[in-house]
Amino acid sequence: MKNKHLLLGIVFALLPSLTSTAQTEEEFEQFRARKQAEFNHYREEKRKAFEEFRRQRNEEFAKYIRKKWKRIDSQPVLPKPKDDTVPPVVKPHDDPQPVTPPPAPKPRPYDEVIPAPAPTPQPQPIDPIEEQPEPSPVRPTFPTQSFSFFGTPGTVRIDKNKLLRLRSLNENAIADAWLKFSEECYTNLIYDCLQIRKEHTLCDWAYLMMLKQMSEAVYGKHCNESELLMAYVYCQSGYKMRLATQNGKLLMLFASKHTIYDWTRYVIDGEYYYGMDRKNGDVMVCAQKYPKEQSLSLLISTEQQFALVATTVSTHQSKRDADMKVSLKANKNLLDFYTSYPTSMIGNNMVSRWAMYANTPMSSYVRQQVYPAIKSAISHCDQWTAVNKILNFVQTGFVYEYDDKVWGDDRAFFAEESLHYPYCDCEDRSILLTRIVRDLLGLKCILIFYPGHLAAAVEFTEGNPVGDCIVYNGRRFFIADGTILGYGAPVGETMEGMDNKTAKVILLEE
Repeated sequence: MKNKHLLLGIVFALLPSLTSTAQTEEEFEQFRARKQAEFNHYREEKRKAFEEFRRQRNEEFAKYIRKKWKRIDSQPVLPKPKDDTVPPVVKPHDDPQPVTPPPAPKPRPYDEVIPAPAPTPQPQPIDPIEEQPEPSPVRPTFPTQSFSFFGTPGTVRIDKNKLLRLRSLNENAIADAWLKFSEECYTNLIYDCLQIRKEHTLCDWAYLMMLKQMSEAVYGKHCNESELLMAYVYCQSGYKMRLATQNGKLLMLFASKHTIYDWTRYVIDGEYYYGMDRKNGDVMVCAQKYPKEQSLSLLISTEQQFALVATTVSTHQSKRDADMKVSLKANKNLLDFYTSYPTSMIGNNMVSRWAMYANTPMSSYVRQQVYPAIKSAISHCDQWTAVNKILNFVQTGFVYEYDDKVWGDDRAFFAEESLHYPYCDCEDRSILLTRIVRDLLGLKCILIFYPGHLAAAVEFTEGNPVGDCIVYNGRRFFIADGTILGYGAPVGETMEGMDNKTAKVILLEE
């Protein structure tokens, strides 16, 4: 479609000169056909140039695959942090009205500021992957393979009747297979995978999981060929990976910008790599780099567009404000994706992990069910009153429970997970609160980490807010703690027991 528009633009730009030289429709059609042919020739030449460049890069890469691989030992698995457990504070109140906060802003101490995670552009192929034209009229369409990822159907073009098979796992056999994949007949497969990434706005993690499902649909699960196909398409899409072998199995190790908890990891050229099967032990690795490769990011900056499978209804009601009530269904496929998402940290700061959850957008499916009711309830409120209503909804409309008791391990929730599952804890409430306040009121928020506890804080742009606050760069963020239960406590009140704690400030995206 883009090429068609370009061609029409060229034709219409030349129309004034055409009127003086081409007086008949036949002459115009001849001109149009000639320009179309010239454009098609140019496009085909560009496509061939891209293919030749990529072929040469893969030939160079295959040369290094043939060389002796090196042995690398796995590093100790980094366990998820175990924080001290701070029980919630329950504040029963005979009169379900907010407690009056202190009369003046009271800055609270903190000793560290964790910067907001900065999304970067997704990896791209070293040169554009141009779609190959359809075969001859005798065979007008490419064979296809259907598959499913997180309940979402996908289709890619690949001829299963011509699938390669690895004759062994020695370096030459793997290099030969890599070169086979780099032939033009696999170009449309890469193109289709990238189109799926674009169509469903997949983050890097979702794209990797999609490639795994696609490769297993083509070759079957737990086989070396599916691992190599996944590695090839992942590499050609612009991502950094390394081929490895372990006990007769081929592995793809992927590089991550973020340190992943509870996964086997390897250090290659000073960077962490992770294997999909998560097995410990040493591996033989081909450490060769591919041009312009980029490490995977675990940030989720776009809504993941999975097929919809609705869950049962969940309902949440503020105990103080009758109009703060929401009922919703979530998308089971998106929840399954969130379950697959690995917990990680940015750099070596374990506190940074919560910003990754807080900055993930809530799905439009859930927003359309939840936000109209909340928006209506706060429509006539000033900022202070509106945030207090949202805070009380988070404090009193959810059942508090520890992750270890529910999940057997620490697990942070994305905002809509808290809206779906029956239990949530302090970190989940703070993530949900900041998501709603930013989306509906447009106010800036931060997270505050105390030893064993996570709270939120909000920056107001009107009125004279009062109470406990964090002062950062001259800006005042007022404490909003979703874990003060019962009838809760207003904005500006620090949870009992945290009064004398030094906090860490976690910045969220602006």
